[in-house]
Amino acid sequence: MEINLGLAQWRGFLRSLLIYNNPKIVRPMRRFYRELLRDGDLAFDIGADDGMRARATRAAGARVVALEPQAPFAGYLRVTLPRDIRFLEVAAGPTETVAKMAVSRRHPTVSSLRSGFAEEAGVKPGFEHVRWDIEQHVVVTMLDKLIAEEGVPRYIKIDVEGFELDVLAGLSQPVELISVEYLPGLPHLSNAVIDRLLELGAYRFNSVVGESSAFLWQDWHDGDATKDWLRGLPANASSGDLYARLSD
Repeated sequence: MEINLGLAQWRGFLRSLLIYNNPKIVRPMRRFYRELLRDGDLAFDIGADDGMRARATRAAGARVVALEPQAPFAGYLRVTLPRDIRFLEVAAGPTETVAKMAVSRRHPTVSSLRSGFAEEAGVKPGFEHVRWDIEQHVVVTMLDKLIAEEGVPRYIKIDVEGFELDVLAGLSQPVELISVEYLPGLPHLSNAVIDRLLELGAYRFNSVVGESSAFLWQDWHDGDATKDWLRGLPANASSGDLYARLSD
């Protein structure tokens, strides 16, 4: 859905493009996904932002479906993504609906559909200068519907600022590999996500800190060990991605 964009929102958008299109981030990420994915794998990118990970998974040989509802990212992706990436200007959640997204014009990559996220995250380290100052109505679909349309993916990436559990509520079957963002200042969100994933299947977990594009642990951990690690992180530690892989 279209909204009127102000100067602050355009500046935040352009700042995000400069940060995440740094070759020092992009090149290691592409190598990382080439180790995880095979030619022809199906991958869903939920919360695609500027499309960096959608492009990286495509470069690894995957067939990619990317979701991003937020303006102006959606318009940018519609024009710049490779034509063989299916792009949908929607969010994912527990039901098909229209929902309100709390948007930060200066820091658009931390905009969220989670109710109360602005109040909860705003007092945590790393978010002190973030203001969620406008709202955008966005269309929401479900992972189950995407699967019915596209098939079962080998990999789902979810980065939706605290809304990860809601996205997984719209998934009723295990998928081989799933990654979700974790926020050290809000470990209870990640703990709930771990519990949900373990309801879906026998998952083990590993972490990628920040944009390092490398797993933190040589061996994959069970849910309890992963929760212990999350609880031990200082609130001002770097965020990152938690990967869940189905056990053989």
